Amino acid sequence: MNVVRRRLLIPAAATAAAALSLTTLSACSTDSAAAGNTDKFDVVASFYPMAFLAEQIGGKYVNVTNLTEPGQEPHDLEISARQTAQLQESDAVLYLKGLQPAVDDAVDQSEIKTKIDAASLTSLEEHGDEVGGHAAEHDDHEHEELSGKDPHVWLDPVKYAEIAKGVGAAFEKADPDHASTYKTNTEAVVEKLGALNDQYENGLKDARTKVFITTHAAFGYLAERYGLVEEAISGLDPESEPSGARVRELEKMAKADGVTTVFYETLVSDETAKTIAADAGLRTDVLDPIEGITEKSRGKDYFSVQEANLKALQTALGAK
Repeated sequence: MNVVRRRLLIPAAATAAAALSLTTLSACSTDSAAAGNTDKFDVVASFYPMAFLAEQIGGKYVNVTNLTEPGQEPHDLEISARQTAQLQESDAVLYLKGLQPAVDDAVDQSEIKTKIDAASLTSLEEHGDEVGGHAAEHDDHEHEELSGKDPHVWLDPVKYAEIAKGVGAAFEKADPDHASTYKTNTEAVVEKLGALNDQYENGLKDARTKVFITTHAAFGYLAERYGLVEEAISGLDPESEPSGARVRELEKMAKADGVTTVFYETLVSDETAKTIAADAGLRTDVLDPIEGITEKSRGKDYFSVQEANLKALQTALGAK
């Protein structure tokens, strides 16, 4: 599987400060000292969507440690020797193979008994700079080459529910004393994700346009789920610079499809998005890929941020 790599945009000092100030924004523990050897079922999660599921499913019986600090861009996470040792001391690890190379390597080398790969609990697809198909007749340009399997499955509530079911089953097997609680909690999470899916289906079905522009192709699964078209400035890699031809294509497409907004995200630079939007006379807004919860997030957990994303899409797409 090809790996999408991104550089960290937040200095280490700022990240550390953010971690201290954001402790109330996430229920997931980021205290690496508590990663293992507690009296609970100790789970190391690779980044926020995995940590959130572990907390929701595990409840009071699970101690969750998130390897990625709040405000830290997860793709370029480097695992310290201390974190590697703590991984060994934990009961389980929950990660998404192909997203964070350092985590993949650490998990491969560890002897931890329960290794839960979220990518194996649902199906991954290859996505390029356009995802979801294109209904407009003017679409005759050649798209950039695909960059491998798209890891952003958690943004599709249906696929995230599939992962939740797999995580719940793994917890039940690894910690049978609390299996009934894990089963009940999993069912509750899946039900909430089902309700979120209904919100998106109903909220986007009457959209005036189906096309939206993002800085990179993080929302491909969401676009396909709800009949939308995501046009990404930089494909799966948000750090690559778009060509002049690509920018002209986006401007042409935006005018033809009635696009109003260029979306950027919270953990990477918004410079390219704002430049293209200014040149094309478009607005900018945030569409959060929920790779981490920060002070800039429009919500305090996965569900509230997804609801904020839905409102942003409704506004941009002219949905009722």
